[in-house]
Amino acid sequence: MSRSPAELVTQFCALWSSPDAAKITEYLAEDAVYHNIPMEAVRGREAIRAFIENFFATLDGIDFVVHRQVSEGNLVFNERTDIMRTKAGKSIELPVTGVFEVADDKIVAWRDYFDMNTLTQAFG
Repeated sequence: MSRSPAELVTQFCALWSSPDAAKITEYLAEDAVYHNIPMEAVRGREAIRAFIENFFATLDGIDFVVHRQVSEGNLVFNERTDIMRTKAGKSIELPVTGVFEVADDKIVAWRDYFDMNTLTQAFG
């Protein structure tokens, strides 16, 4: 399936509302790199899948509310609010800027920039 990098990223972001790490990671290249900038980068689709599964252990999903998205060639930037829905019924809003690099209809690099203190306070 051929789609623009912006379409791919839009579809990828929509998947997070249901906690299915296998489906989410289908959008990633085998050697993709996921970097939450305040933390260490995670390398490789399977390692990223394990990271996501661990993250979803306490969540019912994350709604990526994209406020703006721009793309240039294979690079896509979005400004969004990630609304994390915990299994305990709490919602946590996290402002995020995402940067995605796309090649051959897969995300090869993904960087999210956010304030780690917001997460630390929310999750205690």
